[in-house]
Amino acid sequence: MDFSKYTDMALTYASEYGFKIIVAIFIFAIGKMIIKRLTALSKKLMIKAKVDLTLVEFLESIIYFILLIVVILASLNTLGINTTSFLAIFGAAGLAVGLALKDSLSNIGAAVLIIIFRPFKVGDTIEAAGTTGTVKDINLFSTIIEPVDKRIIIVPNSSIIGGNITNFSRRTERRVEHVFGIGYDDDLKLAKETLMQIIKDDERVLDEPTPLVAVGELGDNSVNFTFRAWTTTEDYWDVHFDMLEKVKLAFDEKGISIPYPQMDIHTNKIES
Repeated sequence: MDFSKYTDMALTYASEYGFKIIVAIFIFAIGKMIIKRLTALSKKLMIKAKVDLTLVEFLESIIYFILLIVVILASLNTLGINTTSFLAIFGAAGLAVGLALKDSLSNIGAAVLIIIFRPFKVGDTIEAAGTTGTVKDINLFSTIIEPVDKRIIIVPNSSIIGGNITNFSRRTERRVEHVFGIGYDDDLKLAKETLMQIIKDDERVLDEPTPLVAVGELGDNSVNFTFRAWTTTEDYWDVHFDMLEKVKLAFDEKGISIPYPQMDIHTNKIES
């Protein structure tokens, strides 16, 4: 048997494909180095442009993954492998993964919207998706909210974007608003002066916008005053609760009644 013929063929294939393998490895190695530098540069530029860090990390991963696929396909193409079929496989796999993870992907999309449009940020007090509390963290899948009782509530980002968002921290000032009722037999002017004096005596209440005390309604059982005072967002809850206590104590001191629902029951005595 003539082994020299097979040896020559093996050497021919080895020299031909060996060179291609070396070139493919070289392309992959150099390409990976370039990818790392490009992603690092893009991250640096985004941070310099003051893009939110969560979005920076997300975009950095996407850029790296896409460029890495391009380098891998270029390396395979150097080996003479038809990459068209690989693109079709990647497309089909991407579609399958997208359908399987549509809820997770919707949360990621919602996270991007939150980060770009910034309806709230970490540290803000918000009401969203039926939850009220302080935002502790925003990640790609959920927003962590801490209510006043220090629970931790994990809310999917898609649920937040899909509904109304109330941001209590966006403004530096908030309005404390109450309704106080007095009896029809009580001194209306004295009650109004008392309410206004309570506002003036509290240093946390702002002069502008101007506070308001006015008769808002002649109710069935009481004359109802609309009570409005502006304060800083930080002092809002303290002022909110303190005003309730101060009004009750002041009304008691000055003999002003606060009506409450009453029911009169009349009985008829049946003679036996």
